[in-house]
Amino acid sequence: MTQLWKMPQKEILREYETTMDGLTQAEAKRRLEQYGYNKLQEQKRKGVLQVFAEQFADLLVVILIIAAVISALTGGLEGTIVILVVLVMNAILGTVQHFKAQKSLDSLKAMAAPNARVIRDGQRMEVPAAELVPGDILLLEAGDVTAADGRVLRNYSLQVNESALTGESENVNKTDEAIDQEELPLGDRLNMVYSSSLVSYGRAVVLVTGTGMQTEIGKIADLMESAQEKTTPLQRSLDDFSKKLSVIIIVICAIVFGLSVWRDMGLADALMFAVALAVAAIPEALSSIVTIGLAIGTQKMARENAIIKNLRAVEGLGCVSVICSDKTGTLTQNRMTVQQCYTGGRVWSTAEAAEDCAAVESLVAESVLCNDGVISDDAAIGDPTETALLTFCRRIDRNERKIRDEFPRLQEIPFDSDRKLMSTLHFRNGRHEMLTKGAPDVLLKRCTHIEENGQFRELTEDDCQKIIEQNRAFSSQGLRVLAFAKKVLSENRPMTLEDERELVFTGLIAMMDPPREESAPAVADCRRAGIRPVMITGDHKITASAIAKKIGILQEGDKAVEGSELEKMTDEELRQEVSKISVYARVSPEHKIRIVRAWQDNGYVAAMTGDGVNDAPALKQADIGIAMGITGTEVSKDAASMILTDDNFATIVKAVANGRNVYTNIKNSIQFLLSGNLAGILVVVFTSLMGLPLPFTAVQLLFINLLTDSLPALAVNMEQPTGDLLDQKPRSPKEGILTGDFLRNLGVQGLLIGAASMAAFYLGLAVNDGMACTMAFATLCLARLFHGFNCRGTHSVFRLPSNPYSIGAFAVGTVLLMVVLFVPGLHGLFDIDNALTGRNVLQIIGLAFAPTFLIQLSRIVRGK
Repeated sequence: MTQLWKMPQKEILREYETTMDGLTQAEAKRRLEQYGYNKLQEQKRKGVLQVFAEQFADLLVVILIIAAVISALTGGLEGTIVILVVLVMNAILGTVQHFKAQKSLDSLKAMAAPNARVIRDGQRMEVPAAELVPGDILLLEAGDVTAADGRVLRNYSLQVNESALTGESENVNKTDEAIDQEELPLGDRLNMVYSSSLVSYGRAVVLVTGTGMQTEIGKIADLMESAQEKTTPLQRSLDDFSKKLSVIIIVICAIVFGLSVWRDMGLADALMFAVALAVAAIPEALSSIVTIGLAIGTQKMARENAIIKNLRAVEGLGCVSVICSDKTGTLTQNRMTVQQCYTGGRVWSTAEAAEDCAAVESLVAESVLCNDGVISDDAAIGDPTETALLTFCRRIDRNERKIRDEFPRLQEIPFDSDRKLMSTLHFRNGRHEMLTKGAPDVLLKRCTHIEENGQFRELTEDDCQKIIEQNRAFSSQGLRVLAFAKKVLSENRPMTLEDERELVFTGLIAMMDPPREESAPAVADCRRAGIRPVMITGDHKITASAIAKKIGILQEGDKAVEGSELEKMTDEELRQEVSKISVYARVSPEHKIRIVRAWQDNGYVAAMTGDGVNDAPALKQADIGIAMGITGTEVSKDAASMILTDDNFATIVKAVANGRNVYTNIKNSIQFLLSGNLAGILVVVFTSLMGLPLPFTAVQLLFINLLTDSLPALAVNMEQPTGDLLDQKPRSPKEGILTGDFLRNLGVQGLLIGAASMAAFYLGLAVNDGMACTMAFATLCLARLFHGFNCRGTHSVFRLPSNPYSIGAFAVGTVLLMVVLFVPGLHGLFDIDNALTGRNVLQIIGLAFAPTFLIQLSRIVRGK
C-alpha cells in the first residue's frame, strides 16, 4: 500500500499529476472514464425465482415432492396438498430472509454525499460526488460528508468525526504535514480524510486519492461481499440429520413396498401405502416446528430489547462461546465524563469536588469559560470533551450559564491542531484574564508560575515533576487529560499567539468515556456461562486496557495488543495466540475479520457486537452479528443477525439464556416428532415381516401425521426455561442432534409406543382385521398425544413449570380423535371398524397411557 501520509505535498501532487488549481474539465472527464464513477459496486444478485428454487435443494424436500406426485397419481390428493403447502411456506420464508440480508450494500451506497465542492480549471465549482476522480482538489467545510478518500493539503483547524470507520466518537484533529512513519493505523493517519466521514469543525483543501471501491469504505464493501455468512449449529446438524434420515426412510419404504407386492397386494395399493409410510416417517413438520420455535424465541427477545433479524441466530446464541465486543457505546456510555481533577497540589475525585466546591471552583470556572460546548435542554452540543466539562460543572452544583453571563467572552484564539491550545479573554477578578487550555505536555512548557490558594508563585522543577507524574498517572488509567492555565493582561487589547507564554498553571482535569453500569455484571455473567468476552476497539491500548480491567474483560495473564502488532502476526500465529488476547486496540476492519476467523478456526462460536460501518464485515463473518440499535449505523444493522434496541451489553446475556432455552425446546420437539414416527415405522415393519395384516391404512397414517405432528410439537416449543441456564457451559458447535443420550431416549420411547400399539393391534386382531387396524391407529394416535407431556423436558412433569399449551394441545387432539372414532359418517373415510366397544376404548386408553406412565415413573425413581 502506498504510504500517502508519508509523502511531501509536492511529491503527492506530482504522483497524481495535478496542481492546487485542480484538474482541467477535459482531464477530469478522461479520468472518470479510466477510474469509473465514485460509487460502490456489488456482485450480481440472484433473482427472486432463483432464490426461491434454491429453497427446494434439500434431499428431504425432494423425497417429499416425489411422494406428493405419487400420492396425486394414486388418488391421495389430500396428502399431496398438505405436503406441498408446507414446502411452499418454508420456501417463501427462506426467500424473504435471503433478501433481507442483502440490504447491507444498499445502506453503504446511501451514505455517499450527493455533491462535492472542487477546484477545476482554477475555479471553485460544485459537481456530483459520483464524478469525483483521483487528482481532484476537494474543498471541505464543517457539516460536509467527505465524498472520497484524500490527503489534506491545506488545513484550517479541520476536525473530522471518523466514528463510522474507526468506531471512536471523538473528533480527530487533522494536519497538513507529512507523517514520517512506515506503518500507521487508519485512526492515526492525521493528514488523511476518508469517504463517509463527517467534517465537524474547520475547513480544508484535500487532494482526492481514492474513489469508489478504492476508498476505505469501498474496501469494507469488498470485505462484505467476500465474508461468508455462517450456518448455525442447529442448521448444520439438521442438514446432516436430514441426509441420514432420508436414506433410512427410502430403504424402509422400499422394503415395505417389496413385501407388500410379494404378499399379492395390488401394485397401486402397495405403492400408495409405501408413499403414505414415507409421508408418515418423514417429519415434514420438522422445518416448520423449528421455524415456529425460533419465531417464539424471537418474539420473547424482542420484548427484552433484542430484535432477531435471522431466525437461525436464535438457537445459535445458545452455543456462543466468545463475544467480540466493540468498546465505545457498547461497553461504555459513549459520552466523555470527568473522573478526577488536579489542582492546589492534590487530586480531587468528582465526589470530593462536589463536597468542597471552593477548592476546585476556580478551575471549573476556567474550564467552562474557555469552552465552546453548549448544553441545551439537557442535550450536549459540541466537542465531547468540552461538553463533559460543562456536565462536571453541573455535577458540583454550579451553573455554567451563570458563570458565562457573569464573565462574558471578550476575545478568543480558537483551538489549533498545531498549537494544541485554545485561549479566551474575560474580565474577571477585577482584571483582564486570558484563560488557556490544551494538551498537558504543550501547556506546561509555556508555564512559568503556578496558582495556589488564589496566589501566584514561580513554578519550580519539583512542581513540574509532580504535574508530569500526575499526568502520567491519569493517562495510565486510560483517562484523557486537559491542562488549564491563565495569564493577566494589562489591558483589553487584541490577543496574539505570543500571549500564550509565561502562563500561570492552574490544574488538570481527567476524563474518560466510562463503562456502562451493566457492563461489569454482564461480563461476569458471560464468564459464568462459559463465554469469553473480548474487547475490539479503535481506541488506544492504554485506554482500552483500563476500561477492560475495570469491567473484568482483561484479567491476570490476559494480553492486550494493538493493530500494528496484529499486522505482524500470521494467521497461524494469531490462531495460537487468540485465546490469550482479551483486548485489541487501534484495529482496522480487516483485523476484526481475522480475529473472528481465528476464534472460529479454533472451534468457537463467535458473536461480534458493533455499531459502525467498520464493524459490518465482521458482523457478517461472525456466527452471530449483534448491532447497536441506538448508536448503530444502518450498515451495521443490516449486516447483523441481531439488533440491541437499548445498546446494552447485558441484553446479550439475556439473549444467550433465551437462545439456550429455544434450542432445548426445539430439540425436545424434534424428539417428540421422531419418537412418534419411529413407533409407527416399527409397527409397520414388524407386521410386514411377520406376514400380518397392515396395521394402518394410508389415510390413517396421514391423519396421525397431521394430528400429532402439529399442536403437541408446538406446545413443547412454548416451554419456559428451567433452572439457571447461565450455569451451563456453551453447547459444542460440533455436537449434533443425534447424541448418544438423544438416540437412546428416542429408541426407548419409540419402542414403548410401538409396543403399546402392537398390543392393541393383537387385541383387535382377535376380533377381525378391521378392528386390529382401528385399535392400532387409535392407540398410536393417543399414545403420541400423551407423549407430548414426556417431551416437555428431561424432568418429571411434577417438577416442570405449568404449560397450558401442552394441556390445550392434548385436549384438542383427543377431541379430534374421538370425533373420528365415534362419528359414524367419518368411519368410511378413516377406515374405522363400526364394532368398536366401550371395552375397546378403555383398552386403547390404558395401552396409550402405559408408555407415558413408565417414562414418568422412571424419571421419578431416578430423582429427576
